[in-house]
Amino acid sequence: MATTGFWPVKGSLKDVVKYAENPDKTTNPKYLDDDLAVALKYVSNDDKTDKQLFVGAINCPPVRAYEQMMATKRRFGKTGGNVAYHGYQSFRSGEVTHKEAFEIGLETARRMWGKDYEIVVTTHLNTDNLHNHFVINSVSFKTGLKFENHISDHRRLREISDEICKEYGKSVLENADFYNGDRNAYWVHKHGGKTRRDILREDVDDAINNSASYVEFVALMKHKGYVFSRSEATDHPSVKAPTWEKAIRFDRLGNEYKKDRILERIRETGNRAHFNQFSEPYKKTRAKYRQTPLQELEYQLRRVKYMDTLEALFYLFMELLKPSTPKPNYTPPLSPELRQELRKLEQYQKQFRLLHDENINTVPELEAFIGKLSMQIDDLDAERMRIDNKRRRAKTDEDKDMYLSEIRGISAQIKPIRDKLKIAKSTLETVPKVQRLLDVEREMERKIEKRNKEKSR
Repeated sequence: MATTGFWPVKGSLKDVVKYAENPDKTTNPKYLDDDLAVALKYVSNDDKTDKQLFVGAINCPPVRAYEQMMATKRRFGKTGGNVAYHGYQSFRSGEVTHKEAFEIGLETARRMWGKDYEIVVTTHLNTDNLHNHFVINSVSFKTGLKFENHISDHRRLREISDEICKEYGKSVLENADFYNGDRNAYWVHKHGGKTRRDILREDVDDAINNSASYVEFVALMKHKGYVFSRSEATDHPSVKAPTWEKAIRFDRLGNEYKKDRILERIRETGNRAHFNQFSEPYKKTRAKYRQTPLQELEYQLRRVKYMDTLEALFYLFMELLKPSTPKPNYTPPLSPELRQELRKLEQYQKQFRLLHDENINTVPELEAFIGKLSMQIDDLDAERMRIDNKRRRAKTDEDKDMYLSEIRGISAQIKPIRDKLKIAKSTLETVPKVQRLLDVEREMERKIEKRNKEKSR
């Protein structure tokens, strides 16, 4: 049985090829094709001196894979964007030998991408289960077209892998899709993020661990910003966050979240919860649901007259998200939607820095800034085209090289402006979302504050 997947690489092609070919993770008793497979430098030690690298390639020699892939990109003028795709094929522990894993990997890559793309294939032995890595050039050496990376391609990889595993007499997962039935979650998890269901599971677990009864569990879930779409007493309770269009049933999260099991888990922790309520750690845990960090931040900003600017808006948003690791006195955002945005913190930081560095305070100022950058790029593009026309008409190689150097200089000027324009446009698109999520969080804090006042009477 083998599981598969792949994802785009936007960084260094050289780095991903080096990772796949890492000699500390690969051994190979025999290469499939001696003409293409050239041994990479191996770090010898007492345990490995009698072994060769377990590395192969399709449509390029492994030792020159990086150079050949880059030559293909330069030939077709497509060196930007996704530089490669990095895939894997992982086998059940003990089901395949080293040789079988490598042969299956090579054949899988050949059937999947071998007609059009250069590929490096390696078998890694650094975990209990053998697994292959694929590094696929994003540009076809035949057509110059880029690999488009559709959902159907991921499904096709899984089908090819299963087909070859059957040919080798290995087991496969019957009726299992590559994304386990949830394609959206597949992409989110690939980028290290969390889905709504992931956040909800964490919140349910936390509420269970801090509840001594089902009534208390329901109260804590409401404190976290969830609304029970049907009576919480029903056999199949479901909840919604303020901005969700549809509710999610607890029992759709897994067996541990069926109502009967939730009640059992509460009973398992109930005695401990009652005992701990007299201790300081428990009191602190309970107190966190009564804090209002957004209101406190807004109060501080008003004192320094920093409110009502885009910079302040993004500052508030980031401060609520910032603690990606636990900190003393840190209270996570109340709304599940806001906590889900933690995976995009780096993006929000870039947007905040742009607003701060360019002294942009309002939406009209941001729109004007976008227009200014667009004009700069248009002017430079026109200048580059004018010089390129001169290069085409040049009669000597010396003149052509001179014009080419000027063109490259202008391209170097355009790149940072284009990068800044991209951030500015994304910031403009994000403003309504940030405002909406802060409004949700603010309203939830008001409700909690009101509830606490009523309790204190």
